[in-house]
This record gives sequence, structure tokens and C-alpha cells, in this order.
Amino acid sequence: MLIVSEEAATAIKDLCDSPGAPDGAGLRIYARPISDNEATLELELAPEAAPGDQVMEESGATIYLEPHAAVYLNDKVLDAQTDDEQVRFMINEQEDASG
Repeated sequence: MLIVSEEAATAIKDLCDSPGAPDGAGLRIYARPISDNEATLELELAPEAAPGDQVMEESGATIYLEPHAAVYLNDKVLDAQTDDEQVRFMINEQEDASG
């Protein structure tokens, strides 16, 4: 399951509450194919989940995961860094708790 850091949750809430964001917006993460075997992850503010999306609520932030993105992100951590009003999201590997 995707883990959302506190920094990422705060950044998502701030983006969704910003002027011009759709009412009730969440951050939608989806896979956009770039070739037969490759895809890139894209982000957008969306007013609601698309059909088939997995909906996550984390620390007050709403995240919509398109099915292909959800599979890829299943064992990842979504983190964020905010600098000068810009947000950079990062996908990291989950740390192995057994070691």
C-alpha cells in the first residue's frame, strides 16, 4: 500500500485548497503510456475520482490512484518537498522493517 509522508499530505492539502483548484479536489496520480512497455506517472488536481480509481485519505489529503499507478505505487512512499511556493513530489522505496 502506498505510504504518504506527512510532508506530502500537507502539500496535497495546500494544493487542493489553493485558489483555482476544483471544489473538493484531490490529487490524482495516473500512468500515461509512453511506449508499449513504458509509462510515466502524471499528477493532476481532480474534482473527483475517475471510474476505477482507488481513493485514499491520508492526514486530511485526498489521493486518487488510477489502477495502473496504484499497482506500481503499492510498495512506495510518496514524499514532497516545498521550496519557494513550488512543490516537488518524490516516489521512494519503502524501507524494509524486518532488517
